[in-house]
Amino acid sequence: MSADYVVASTLRVRHGFFTRRGGVSAGCYASLNCSVSSADALENVRQNRALVAEAMGVGVESLVGIRQVHGRGVQIVDVPWLFGHGPEADAMVTRQAGVALGIVTADCAPVLFADSQAGVVGGAHAGWRGASGGVLEAVVDAMVELGARQERLRAAIGPCIAQASYEVARDFRDEVLRGLPQAERFFVAGRRPERWQFDLPGYCRARLAACGVDAEILGLDTYADETRFFSHRRRVLNGGGPIGHQISVVVA
Repeated sequence: MSADYVVASTLRVRHGFFTRRGGVSAGCYASLNCSVSSADALENVRQNRALVAEAMGVGVESLVGIRQVHGRGVQIVDVPWLFGHGPEADAMVTRQAGVALGIVTADCAPVLFADSQAGVVGGAHAGWRGASGGVLEAVVDAMVELGARQERLRAAIGPCIAQASYEVARDFRDEVLRGLPQAERFFVAGRRPERWQFDLPGYCRARLAACGVDAEILGLDTYADETRFFSHRRRVLNGGGPIGHQISVVVA
């Protein structure tokens, strides 16, 4: 059994955007669910994370995660913490060789960062709220503080909900535009009145470009591809119930 993942062309460090395939979980969590906060059996999640760590060439004790809250907090990782005991934050950065940063998502954008020359890496959980609140810029600032050079930073925006799948209402659109009026270009008319389709990965890339960081978009739609990805929106539209999360990992 091996965990399934894809890589970006721009990051010159070990990394992987993992799918939901290649794990041990069953049912609605099938099969590579990596969310500690899910109702999946904790031992299954532990085994799935061990498979992810193996794929990344590190021990499972070196793969760290955080309690994500859709904010802009960044945790600097000097020493890995125990499984399931991560602090509350939505991003991590490290310069410690062999430390693997894991970001879990199920429609939000996982964004991985690297300055391969400095050996500094970062990972962010960027839903619309976190991205609008500045989590991506906060990662850039934290990486520079650890010795990265802004002009050398590269980022990759992994599997997330795509514009064609992301219908939003006026209150959502208005809140995003209050924070960044120029973001209007990331909304197109929806299929229903007073609805718009939002381009989350494009919005993330534009915010990174504004602070001088080139970002690659993998272009994989979590909502549309049920065989490969968990999706919060698909779960809601199907009537709710439990859900798993895929993980994205970058190694210093």
